[in-house]
Amino acid sequence: MNDLFRPNRNDVIDPKRLDGPTLRREIERQPAQRKPVRRRRRGGRLFAIGGFVSLAIGLSLGGWKDYSLKQEFMATAKQERDFVPSLRVAPVEANPATVSVTLPGTTAAFAAANIYARATGYIAKRTVDIGDRVKAGDLLAELAVPELDHQISQNEATLDQLKSSLQQAKTNRDLAQVTWDRDSPLVQKGWVTPQQGDTDRLNLQSRVAAVAIAEANVSAQENLLKELRQNRDYASVVAPFDGVITQRNVDVGSLVQGNAASGTFMFEIMQDDVIRVWVYVPQDLAFGVAPGIETVIRVPELPDREFSGKVTRIADALQSGTRTLLTEIDIPNPDGALAPGIYCTVELRIPRKTPSFLVPADAIIFNRDGMQAAVVNNGKAELRKLKVKRDLGTRVEVDSGIRPGEQVILNPPVTLVNGSKVQVRPEAART
Repeated sequence: MNDLFRPNRNDVIDPKRLDGPTLRREIERQPAQRKPVRRRRRGGRLFAIGGFVSLAIGLSLGGWKDYSLKQEFMATAKQERDFVPSLRVAPVEANPATVSVTLPGTTAAFAAANIYARATGYIAKRTVDIGDRVKAGDLLAELAVPELDHQISQNEATLDQLKSSLQQAKTNRDLAQVTWDRDSPLVQKGWVTPQQGDTDRLNLQSRVAAVAIAEANVSAQENLLKELRQNRDYASVVAPFDGVITQRNVDVGSLVQGNAASGTFMFEIMQDDVIRVWVYVPQDLAFGVAPGIETVIRVPELPDREFSGKVTRIADALQSGTRTLLTEIDIPNPDGALAPGIYCTVELRIPRKTPSFLVPADAIIFNRDGMQAAVVNNGKAELRKLKVKRDLGTRVEVDSGIRPGEQVILNPPVTLVNGSKVQVRPEAART
């Protein structure tokens, strides 16, 4: 009812001004001033509500993301904990009773001799040259030794003189013996003076001594003549054994010296029907080397042939500089296929002193605990420490830590620890 008595704003305004432009401007200005205030209040509320909603959504998304990551981590950890890898394995193999090792070697003649001159003279005849095969006692060269021949002739004449002197001394001794035998009884009976008896007795003793001297002179001269004749025999240079001439340093007309200090080196001869092979065995294998071990000799230039032999002798002492054992092998060479001084390879089949095993190189684990291998034992990995003897490339030789027939894991993962569950991956069928 109060509205009935509320004066109308239009009633207060002068009717004449209702249609005026001034009043219309005022009426239009008043709504324009009130309307922006209401819009700013509504915009602030909407912004606050939107920010709160955005914050709530952000917090919700962050919490959900963290929860999802945590759930994913827990699922991954559980999966890793329960995961049993499928791995490839290989068996441990036992090494054979003998170890086969190949080493470089050098061939040598079974016997070799340098022939020097023992007599001084000129080469009158040479019957052999390089590469000629000779038998023991064959003539190699003949020396002309005129001075030695003259010495022999002179000493032969001297020997004849000494023998004649010996015969003369013996005759004088016999005469003195007869005289003493005749005068001795007369001296005892007094028919001959004692002085004459002493003279005859001492004369006999003197003649006996003269015979002994003459015999000694003859013996000395015979020995001298024997030496000269031996030197004369040295003028004929002969082969000491069957072999082949490998060096020849003289020719017809060459002067050779026969003294021991600077004798002339004439020939070199080698016996090659049996060939020695020298090989130096390292210390880690030397303790198993002994005479009688089977060997195989190979020459790169003869790829289609193998030469079998046995160790015949060893040095029994290692060389301190190289820690190797000199080993000799005799190889029959009836056809002369092998020559002295060539390079060859020697395969030695040495008996093992202690057993050893072969492990694939892919199974070796090397870490701060040393050399190890993972062995599958009742579905679990068991790490074993190994003592490696030799690295053979794709395989490793060990002598402790494992047994033949055990399965070792190939390429074990870095996460593999002692006791980890594993399963053996079956091998793919070969086509």
